[in-house]
Amino acid sequence: MAGADLTLDEQRQQANLAFIASGAEFAFGDALALPLPVAELQALTADSPGVEALHDGGLTAEVLCLNHAGRRWAIKRARAECRVRNPDGQTSFLNELQRHAELAPLDLAGIVKPIYCSSRAGLVVSPWLDGRHPGVLDERQARSLLQAGCALIEHGFFEWDYSAGNLLDDGERLWLYDFGYCYRFDPLTQLNSAGDGRDCPQFHLAERIEGRHLFGALLDAGSDDEALPHFLTFKRLAAQAYESLAERLARRGATTAVLDHYRGLATRWHNELTHAPGQLYLANAWQAHSSDLDDDLRGRSCTSRTLRRAQWLQQALREHGLTLRDSGALAAEDAVLNDVALLAHLRERELEAQRHQL
Repeated sequence: MAGADLTLDEQRQQANLAFIASGAEFAFGDALALPLPVAELQALTADSPGVEALHDGGLTAEVLCLNHAGRRWAIKRARAECRVRNPDGQTSFLNELQRHAELAPLDLAGIVKPIYCSSRAGLVVSPWLDGRHPGVLDERQARSLLQAGCALIEHGFFEWDYSAGNLLDDGERLWLYDFGYCYRFDPLTQLNSAGDGRDCPQFHLAERIEGRHLFGALLDAGSDDEALPHFLTFKRLAAQAYESLAERLARRGATTAVLDHYRGLATRWHNELTHAPGQLYLANAWQAHSSDLDDDLRGRSCTSRTLRRAQWLQQALREHGLTLRDSGALAAEDAVLNDVALLAHLRERELEAQRHQL
């Protein structure tokens, strides 16, 4: 296939897979600033002197908290094989290093800056950040995350994975530190890094936060009625963030299509927040749970939350099928199925998720 015929994803995947196959090194930072030599960092275990904690839940890497000479460090080490079993998973660690190298000189608020990264050593070393992974986003957390996400977009970075494991809240702001699924694009002419950058408008910042984090967290918030106020707060802030983002991109000469995209979403959300908040919640919840279920199934990286998403979709279809269809929430391939057939399909996906549960 000619290069011009490849999607942005395929171009990136091919380049990074070839780089990995070559055995070449990608590194930046100052090895002399490390708390220990590279070989010693690679050999650390949970029982090594100074290791205060080992966080082993990541799909791409494990993270150790190392206390050395009175200072705490995050030592991130790549797994021999990423647990996300597709090209994006295979290239995620290299991709993360590439993004860190590009982000480091920008000094963006809420973006962790490593002091050293090496693809050959499988290391990312950065100062330890005290914080907790967020649950349901409160207003402060939502503002902080939208601010960081918009800053990334403005500088040409589209982050796909805003899952809680990639976020830390230090009490003042949310921090992003994992960029394994953050890809380059042109924010003045493109909407994201999928397809040709313009033909997949369904993927955008608020949608990514809702799909990868917010609606998953809302499953723990209780009923849909209890979750609704949290969602409405986030959506109001997202509409405001998009209006401001469009203004800043307009000053830089963004295309009409890009500006219409952000402004159109903001206008629609403002209208629906006023006139049909319940329908807006259902439509966005359906899209978020469907999208994340698809992501987990493609990567064969399903969890108990994946199963809960599949179960929510089935229950929502039983209780609100007509509303979901009227709102246009269903994907085209789902909308052509009647409710009985769609329920059977969703049950099959739940069973598939069980087979791929980590």
